[in-house]
Amino acid sequence: MSLFKPSLVMLALAAAGATSTSVVVAAEQSATDAPVEVIEVRGIRGSLAAAQATKMDNSSIVEAISAEDIGKLPDNSIAESLARLPGLTTQRLNGRANVVSIRGLAPDFTTATLNGREQVTVNENRGIEFDQYPSELINSAVVYKTPDASLMAQAIGGTVDLQTVRPLAFGEQALVINGRYEMNDMHQLNPEVSNKGYRSSISYIDQFLDDTLGVAIGFSSMSSPSQNERSHSWGYPEAQEIEGSPRVLNGYKPYVQSSEQQRDGVMAVIEFAPNEKWHSLIDVFYTNFEDNYNLRGAEMPLYRYDKDTNTSNLENAVIKDGMVTSGTFTGVNPIIRNDYEDKNSDLIALGWNLSYSASDNLTLAADISYSKADTHTFSLESYAGIGRGGTGPGTDVDFVMTDAGAIFDMGLNLADPNLVQLGNPQNWGVMNHPGIQDGFINDIKLEDELSAVRLSANYYLGSGIVEELEFGVNYTNREKTKNYRGAFLQLKNNASVAVPSEYLMSPVDLGFIGIGNILTYDARALYESGLYYDVLETSVLDPWSHTKSWSVQEEVITPYVQANLYTEIAGMELKGNLGLQAVYTDQSSDGYTVLNKKGEQEGAPDTQEVVSVNGGTDYWELLPSMNLGLEVADDQYVRLSIARTLARARMDQMNASRSVNYDPKKANSTEITQSPWSGGGGNVELKPWMAWQYDLSYENYFSGTSYFSAALFYKHLENYIYNQQTVHDFSDVPVAGTPPAMTEGYYNIWQNGQGGYIWGGELTLALTGDLLHDALSGFGVSVNYSYTDSKVQESADSEPIELPGLSREVINSSIYYEDYGFQARVSARYRSDFLGEVSGVGLKRDMRTVASETIVDAQIGYDFAESGIRGLEGLSIVLQGLNLTDEPFITFENGDERRIIDHQSYGRTYMLGASYAF
Repeated sequence: MSLFKPSLVMLALAAAGATSTSVVVAAEQSATDAPVEVIEVRGIRGSLAAAQATKMDNSSIVEAISAEDIGKLPDNSIAESLARLPGLTTQRLNGRANVVSIRGLAPDFTTATLNGREQVTVNENRGIEFDQYPSELINSAVVYKTPDASLMAQAIGGTVDLQTVRPLAFGEQALVINGRYEMNDMHQLNPEVSNKGYRSSISYIDQFLDDTLGVAIGFSSMSSPSQNERSHSWGYPEAQEIEGSPRVLNGYKPYVQSSEQQRDGVMAVIEFAPNEKWHSLIDVFYTNFEDNYNLRGAEMPLYRYDKDTNTSNLENAVIKDGMVTSGTFTGVNPIIRNDYEDKNSDLIALGWNLSYSASDNLTLAADISYSKADTHTFSLESYAGIGRGGTGPGTDVDFVMTDAGAIFDMGLNLADPNLVQLGNPQNWGVMNHPGIQDGFINDIKLEDELSAVRLSANYYLGSGIVEELEFGVNYTNREKTKNYRGAFLQLKNNASVAVPSEYLMSPVDLGFIGIGNILTYDARALYESGLYYDVLETSVLDPWSHTKSWSVQEEVITPYVQANLYTEIAGMELKGNLGLQAVYTDQSSDGYTVLNKKGEQEGAPDTQEVVSVNGGTDYWELLPSMNLGLEVADDQYVRLSIARTLARARMDQMNASRSVNYDPKKANSTEITQSPWSGGGGNVELKPWMAWQYDLSYENYFSGTSYFSAALFYKHLENYIYNQQTVHDFSDVPVAGTPPAMTEGYYNIWQNGQGGYIWGGELTLALTGDLLHDALSGFGVSVNYSYTDSKVQESADSEPIELPGLSREVINSSIYYEDYGFQARVSARYRSDFLGEVSGVGLKRDMRTVASETIVDAQIGYDFAESGIRGLEGLSIVLQGLNLTDEPFITFENGDERRIIDHQSYGRTYMLGASYAF
């Protein structure tokens, strides 16, 4: 006999709103009025039971997480919880998981929704940064690995649907208060930012008017610090003056960074069901998110080579396996950096869903939603050093390469305010304006706005293979706008100057790479004091910066139809769906064309011209889908899915802005290699990634919290998006004077090119100890393993490319104990090397190989409901430790792990919290 009847568990979990206070019916109720034995499942096991019930009952292949209690997801953040699911993983930013990859595909291929509605984002792309969404206000999340026609926000990787609580389904009154104290074990690296913080939340759920009106309200607040010892190299060129040309460290930027994330979030849900025909649901979600950091360090140009004399400033070099592992650089003139960045984001999402049962068979529904995100990022770089424009005396720097990067020894006191002064030690500037850059400003404003309307109908047939028909149409209108401003900071006297004493601060320590203390000052106050001019706009001195501003608009209409299937084959239950979406997209973009025109005569100055530009395209795509699930034995399912899916191109690749170069001295040329034209930019006519995907899985459920599953998937990518050099017609760009003989030239542009495939497999095992022996009933273990491989080529004869976000192997494991009120859990997640996205110079997107990593977290807690102390019922406490092994974040170049580009250490984070449920 089956140990587990999903229909009973599903009903209980649905009635309780799929939270930790869920009630699981342990014995089937007979036709009589005999009482039913009820077991209250809380905490970790309640969360696992709710998530497993969601996985079992869905026609698609899904994964799920559920809150252990109101306002309490199993992990510190939504992204960390999602990263424990099979086939999912995350990338860390400042020590925190914030973006999600599904089945080896980058966050570009993952769509996220809130209560089923597509969301705007606070970056230049479509990928949601999950730390925008307070975990305390999210009740559950479902990951759709396979789509169906009713899922509007499809993606090739998968769709993550974040869900808030439903007060009528929850069915009880609840008031829960949570509070946590947070501490990072790294000391305070910068004087402005503490290594201590907090998280707090309050949630209230209630029902009124004879349970026809439900209300849920939640508020959360967070101030979370992070400390980061980081270093960045400029690459490893060949030391040509040495026999064998070994690789040598080119330059180094060691920093200490202190960040503080501050976030306030509000969630409100009003649910109204006055009778059996009408149902109304209104939900509001708002967050204000600030991510501010201070960064201080030394930027050191190291290796210099003179090809005319075949000499360099490298001495005493020690070579091992083609690498310079130690030596001395002479004449090094470091730049001392005191930088800060302020990022402020406001995100709001509103939705209203109204359904009406017109008859026993027909239900009509309308869903209206609106979301908007405004993000302002302001970053300031401030420079100091010894001498101006490279005139400083320089110093000799000894170095040794280690597994964590380079360690240095130098004879200068870089914290001496009489030696290190404000200025431009390296004569940085821009074409025709050398030496003007004593600092720099990046000022970016992003606005993302999306409105949507969905009309649908469900008709219940009740007999035959097709049990129900669903059809409808969805309309979305989205616009994302980026406005960029850059400015060169220049000291008013255009000369080095000592930092005024009132702005000096306690020196920060770069001892982790051997340098020691460096000059530290309040760059924010210094900038606001008026010491710098900031009127040297890049838009004037370097018009190319105009191409960083753009807007992209999209209108999408999606009619769809879906047949929900239910039948039996040889006594085995078969259910699923068969559907079709027809997706119409009208996309356009506004931007700038920057024409860089060379001087017509030798010695004549170059000129730049900026003009507005726009363009667009439209297209249809058909997306058929099929999901089938066959119960081959009690609580054992075989699932098959076939679907065609799409993932829309990145908006920063779709923009119309471009840079065009014209050389009138080549105006008479008719050879493409000598064309007067060249350029590059975005592609407003870029089509989406398209793929056919095939999924097969087997699931065996042993109990309400134990199961085994095995899955195989294959994704045939019909195309892929590459940055390619192509021949472009520049006839739409006007130039004065004699028309050139040819209007074509080479152009670098994002284009749809040849595709390839991704395939992989997943194994998952979740077990509770009571399956082995009653004495082990409090114990449980969960482990999953994912393998992914790919082959994607730009052309038939080109080498396969490395897909961003793809780790060949991902392993997640957890072991827990929960009984007599005690709760303990240790979790680890591993991912192998992958190509990740990091922030580069000027906040631009850079792709680098990220080294494999294993993150270990643990928690222990106690629920006083089990204590027998009446006055403490409702109170629970928890102690958490995150990143307990202090796993670094490392990137390297060219597949050589010795050639480290980034090395970042975040320390361990400890959290002590309490929760009280009234």
